[in-house]
Amino acid sequence: MKISKVGLRTAILAGLVLVVFALFGVRLMQMQIVQGEEYLALAEAGDVKTQTIVAARGEIVDRNGEPLAENRVGYDIILDKVYMTKDMENQVILRLVEILRENNEEWIDNLPITMEEPFEFIEGREDDVAELKENLGLQNWATLENVMDAMEEEYDIEGLTPEETRIIAGVRYEMVEKGYSIENPYTFASDVSMETVSKVKENNLDLPGADIYETPIREYVNGTVAPHIVGQIGPIYAEEYAELKEQGYLLNDTVGKSGIEQYFESYLRGENGTRDITLTNQGIVTNVEVTKAPEAGNTVVLTIDSDLQRVAYQALEEEIKYLNETAPSGEGKEADAGVVVAVDTKTGEILAAVNYPSYDLATYQENYDTLANDPLNPLFNRAFQGTYTPGSIFKPCVATAALSEGIITADSTVNCGGTYMYYAPSYTPGCLSVHGDINVLRALMRSCNIFFYDVGRRTGIETIAEYARAMGLGVPTGVEIGEARGVVASPEYRESMGGEWYPGDVIQASIGQSDNKFSPIQLANYVCTIANRGERKNLRVVKEIRSYNQDEVVETFESEVVETVSTPEVFETVIEGMIMAAGPEGTSVHTFDDYPYTVAAKTGTPETKQFPNSTYICFAPAEDPQIAIVVVIEKGWHGYTGAPVAKKVLDQYFFGSSETEETEESSDSSSASQAESSSAASSSQSAEEASGQ
Repeated sequence: MKISKVGLRTAILAGLVLVVFALFGVRLMQMQIVQGEEYLALAEAGDVKTQTIVAARGEIVDRNGEPLAENRVGYDIILDKVYMTKDMENQVILRLVEILRENNEEWIDNLPITMEEPFEFIEGREDDVAELKENLGLQNWATLENVMDAMEEEYDIEGLTPEETRIIAGVRYEMVEKGYSIENPYTFASDVSMETVSKVKENNLDLPGADIYETPIREYVNGTVAPHIVGQIGPIYAEEYAELKEQGYLLNDTVGKSGIEQYFESYLRGENGTRDITLTNQGIVTNVEVTKAPEAGNTVVLTIDSDLQRVAYQALEEEIKYLNETAPSGEGKEADAGVVVAVDTKTGEILAAVNYPSYDLATYQENYDTLANDPLNPLFNRAFQGTYTPGSIFKPCVATAALSEGIITADSTVNCGGTYMYYAPSYTPGCLSVHGDINVLRALMRSCNIFFYDVGRRTGIETIAEYARAMGLGVPTGVEIGEARGVVASPEYRESMGGEWYPGDVIQASIGQSDNKFSPIQLANYVCTIANRGERKNLRVVKEIRSYNQDEVVETFESEVVETVSTPEVFETVIEGMIMAAGPEGTSVHTFDDYPYTVAAKTGTPETKQFPNSTYICFAPAEDPQIAIVVVIEKGWHGYTGAPVAKKVLDQYFFGSSETEETEESSDSSSASQAESSSAASSSQSAEEASGQ
C-alpha cells in the first residue's frame, strides 16, 4: 500500500505526541510516587523568614564600678506578623488597649491627633501633620476629616466608634512607620507590668500575633550622677535612619542621643542575633531556629568618681543657696548656677564634672518639658559646653608668659598707686587698692591689677595668646564627648568678629577680661598644666572599655603629654605665688589656713553683662599635685566664694568619710565663716576681687 507524504507526516507527528505524553506520564509518576513526599514538603514549606534578636546594650559604670546606666529585664508587648492574620489586626489592637487601660498603662502612639473627640491636630506638631498627610497621599490643605477618612479606608476600619477608630489609626500608622513585617515585629507597648504580662498570656487565644518579649530596659540607677556625661538613648528618627540602616540598625531600634551613650555607641551597641522562621505556603510556622546568638555590648568605665561628684554637687548647691540667703543684692545674692570640675593631675582623668542646676536621668523623659523650659537651662552641660570670662584666674598665665620671655624675674617690681596711668588721660583703669612696689609673687597673692596691666602690656597680646593656648586655653582638651572651643583674646579674633582691637585692650586681656572665654574643662586643663610644671596632657572622661560582664578589658585609654610649656623653674615661681594666694594673707580668705596639705589657688571675679561671676582654681598638694579643681559660680561676685566649695571637694578626695576631727571642723566651716573672715580681712583683699578681677 502506498502512503502519501501527508499521511507520513501525520503519523510521525502522532508518534511524537505519544512519546511526549509518555515522558510526562513517567515524570508525573516519579513526582507523585517516587518523590511525592519531597515535593509535598517543598509545597508546604512556603518560605523562611529571618528575624533579628536584639542584643543587650552595654552598661556604663564609674571608675569604681558603681553603675550609672545598666539594664534590667523588662517586658514588651509585640505584634508578630508571622502569627497575625490580617483580618484580626484591628481586633487585637483594641483588646490590647483594653488590657493596658485596666492596668493604667500606655501603648506607643505618636499620631499627631488628639485621642478624644472633638479630634484636633496637636498644636506644635505641624511638621508631623504634614508628613502624615503626605504619607496618606493627601494634599497639604486636607482637613482632619479627610485624614481620618483616609486612615479608615487604608486600615480597613469599619463599624467602630470614633475613639476606637482613632486608637487603631494611631497604632496602624506607627506600625507602617516602623516597617512592620514578618522580619520586623512591632513593639506595641514597652516595659509593661507583670499584671499586664499575665493578662496577655491568659488571653493568648484571642490575641493571635500578640506576644511578650523579654527586653533589656535601660535604667539610670544613679541618674543624678553626671547625667550630662552619661547622656540618653532614644528612638531612631526618620532622618537618621538612612545612614543608620547601612550600619545594621532597624527602624524600631534605640540609639545613643547624647553623652557617652552617643559618643560610645559603637562600643555599647552590641551585635544582634538572628532567628529563622520556616512557614508553609499557608503561613503556618513549622520551625523556629536561632541561627546566630546575640552578643551584648561592652561596658564603658568612666573616670568619674561618683562619691566625689555627689560631694561637689552638694557643696556647690549649698554655697549658691547660702549666697541667696545672706549676700547683699548685687554682690552674690543673685547667684543661680555654676560648675565644679576636678581632674587627676597625674593622669588627666576627670574625677568630677558638676553642673548646677542639673537633672535626673531616671525621670528625664517625663520631666523633659519642664527641664527644657527652665530659664536656668539644667540640660545644658556648662562644664564642657559653657564658656566663661576667667577674670583673675588668668593672671598665672600672664605671669608664666612674662617670666618665660624674660620680661620680668621673680624679683621685678611694678609700682601700684591704685591707678594705671600709661594710657592717661584717655584710659586710666584702677586696682581699687594701693600696693606700692610689688613683685609677681605678691601680685598673685593680692591679685594686683596694676602689676598685670603693666606686665601684660610689655609682654604683648601675641605672646600672651601663645602661652594661653600652650597651657590649654582656647584649644580642645581631648575629652571624648564634645566640648566648646573657647576664645583667646587677640586682634585676629576681634577683627574676625567685625570689631577693632585697640592698644588698651591688651591690659584688659591681661587680667582675664576682654574677649577671653574658656570652658571649665579648659580651665581645669590649664590648672593641671601649672600643677605639672608645664606639662599639658589631654583630658579624658573614659577610663577603659570592658566586656559586658566586666571580666575582660577590651581597651584602655591613657592621657599623653601634648605640649611642654616653658621650664619647671618658671612654674615654681608661679606656684609659689598661688600658694601665697591660698594662705592667710591671700584672696582665698582663710579657707585653707592650717589645712593638712599645701594648696595653690587663685581667685577671680570676671565682669559680665549682668552681675560679676565668681571663678576659683586650685590644686593640691602643691609640692606633688594630685588633684586640680575649678569652681565657677554664675553671678557669685567674689572669687573667694568658690573656695569653700573647692575645700569640700579636697576633703572628700583626701579623707573621704574618715576625716580627722580637725579636718571635719574645717570642712564644716561654710560661707558663713568665710564672710566673717572676709569682713575681718583688710579691705584691699576684698576690693581686689571686685570689678574685673
